[in-house]
Amino acid sequence: MTERILIARIGAPHGVKGEVRLFPFGEDPNDLKRYTLTDEAGKRTFKVLSLRPAKDHYVARFEGIPDRTAAEGFTNTDLFVPRDALPPAEDDETFYHVDLIGLRVEDATGAHLGNVLAMHDFGAGDVLEYAPLDGGKSLLLPFSKAAVPVVDVPGGRLVVVPDAAPDEPPPPEEADAANEA
Repeated sequence: MTERILIARIGAPHGVKGEVRLFPFGEDPNDLKRYTLTDEAGKRTFKVLSLRPAKDHYVARFEGIPDRTAAEGFTNTDLFVPRDALPPAEDDETFYHVDLIGLRVEDATGAHLGNVLAMHDFGAGDVLEYAPLDGGKSLLLPFSKAAVPVVDVPGGRLVVVPDAAPDEPPPPEEADAANEA
């Protein structure tokens, strides 16, 4: 398992007093205040002093970043937290997204289709990216129960239904036909 978890990204400076745009990846952005965060190399530490919501991001002030010039140097810095500092995943979430990276991707028959490359959130829900065994471009699937019905982290695999639609009710004509059968 990964030792450190990517939990936020610093964006451009906000104003002239050292504040920055912050893009948190966790469920509750205020949790960032509890952690000592590090950069990707693990050499620089960051402590959140204040955090407030903005339009499509948060605005944060970090200890040791006194002005806009200093803040500019941290644009696009990824922030990490040690895995053991995070709470255990909740019962209905038996994993963090980072736990999925590298898992074997199978179809319903158990055939190996590829391996998980990444999890993305482009704003409309989580998306699973995997590399197919036969090479070529990576494939994207909505990370929904319909498209990914089985996630077995201890078993090192997940099951996908490549042609599944996102979790939506069937169109009315299909629902009517199913009810008549």
